[in-house]
Amino acid sequence: MENNCVREDTEAKSDKNPHVSSETHTAQTAATLVRHGSILSLLTLISRVLGLLREMTKARFLGTTALSDAFSVAFLLPNLFRRLFAEGSITVAFIPTFKEYLLENNKDKTREFLSCMFTFLTFFVTSAVCIGILAAPFLVRIFGVNEFDETVFLTRIMFPFLGLISLAALFQGILNSIHIFTPSGLAPILLNIVTIACAYALSPFTKNPARAMAIGIIIGGFLEAAIQLPFVLKHGQTFFITGIKRALNNPGTKKVLRLISPTIIGMAAYQLNDLVSTALARRAGEGIVSSLQYSLRLQELFLGIFAVSIGTVLLPNLTEYAKTSNWEMFNKRLGSSINIIALITIPVTFFSMAQGQNIIRLLFQGHSFDETSVALTLTAFMFHIPGLLFIALNRIIAPAFYAQSNTKSPTIAGVISFAINILLAAVLVGPFRGAGIAFALSFASAINTVFLLIFLGKNPDIKLNSYIGNILLYLFKMIVLSAIAVIPVIFLSPILKEIFADNGRFISNGVPLIINAFLFFIIGIALLAIIKDQNFISIINIIKKKSVKNNDT
Repeated sequence: MENNCVREDTEAKSDKNPHVSSETHTAQTAATLVRHGSILSLLTLISRVLGLLREMTKARFLGTTALSDAFSVAFLLPNLFRRLFAEGSITVAFIPTFKEYLLENNKDKTREFLSCMFTFLTFFVTSAVCIGILAAPFLVRIFGVNEFDETVFLTRIMFPFLGLISLAALFQGILNSIHIFTPSGLAPILLNIVTIACAYALSPFTKNPARAMAIGIIIGGFLEAAIQLPFVLKHGQTFFITGIKRALNNPGTKKVLRLISPTIIGMAAYQLNDLVSTALARRAGEGIVSSLQYSLRLQELFLGIFAVSIGTVLLPNLTEYAKTSNWEMFNKRLGSSINIIALITIPVTFFSMAQGQNIIRLLFQGHSFDETSVALTLTAFMFHIPGLLFIALNRIIAPAFYAQSNTKSPTIAGVISFAINILLAAVLVGPFRGAGIAFALSFASAINTVFLLIFLGKNPDIKLNSYIGNILLYLFKMIVLSAIAVIPVIFLSPILKEIFADNGRFISNGVPLIINAFLFFIIGIALLAIIKDQNFISIINIIKKKSVKNNDT
């Protein structure tokens, strides 16, 4: 792990070398993103799989009972504030500011800033947790749950999760700024493992399994922060507790708070978007809400593995280029990131649309998830998955604004997207039910991407004309290659379905899915090799270098 950290720092410095050719730079930036992103993507994949197992554990112990609703609402409350104030807002506001201090190379000022941020965050989240615990009965009453007293009790157990995860987000911001990503990728894995373990180990000793899982959430939140702290201190990023007045008067703290404000508005719009869409779906008929949630869970699985990982790696690098006015590398790194996202998400979209039914049956079918559930979820999924590219692009383009300490533009784009999504969903939900709501989200995500690119073009240092041309050309190329690769899969699927039918869910759906995925992958690799795609070549070079090192070892 330490070698990985050193390698990341070395590669970050190599980007600054002005004697490297433009073509070599493009290959290097793509290779660096793939290398760092692949490590984080692997950890995120493990985390997402464990998250799915956590949901299965919850279903096993709580089912769809009133106690399950109580746990869901109790965890929803601190989780909502976490999304508003912790992971999203703190990270996008803190990293660009902290990067400025690192580039200034004044250790005393950097330590002062970190101390002030740590003090302010500790004071703020402690206050928020205390208020949340005291106000739990009033907050819970809004949701009208049946198990009122138990929901209040669970809320009070889990509200400290907000404080722990906020500190974890701060430590993640520090580590990501110095190009260290592995500890942050491990943190959510611990949360899921501990929650699952507590459900099984503590349920016999607690009043109900919901309390056992709530204890697991708190322990997991503590471990998320604890696993990252040693790496922060090891790399010389120390801090101390100072006075709250001193913390608030620190220029760096003031800048972070100024950057956070519009981000919170954008996150609030996103949360409201989810609530309104859910309300519309409830009116569309029985099972629509659930089918949309299952469909989104599949989409978020792909997003979490690829887009979030690359976006996490991308922000510290773009920030450094923006602060040093190295716009040539800024443009190349952002362009490489967009191409890599297109290289991944467009083939995934085509394959998912061709194999959506197999995927849904394999993962969800059984017990109460019957043929009607499959049909409803597949309908939503076919309109959700085309939005994968745009949602992923938004996760990649937004850091380009955060790197310039500009949080207003992505917030405005997000609010516009939110308005379009709600308006379109309200119009389409009547005639098209769940499909209409799913299409509205995908279309609104595309509009968000368009506005982000328009706002990005207002910066004269970003050459948008050639930039957009190259992006569109690469997107078109990936669409054509994916369409060619998926044709044999479409023709082979009915044959495989007939061969493996009536052999149980995992064989009937899993085996054809694996065979089709292998066929699609081989054809895709062959096509990329034929056209000599630069991003593909970079990935092959990484694999070759790792193989040589392993053989030498």
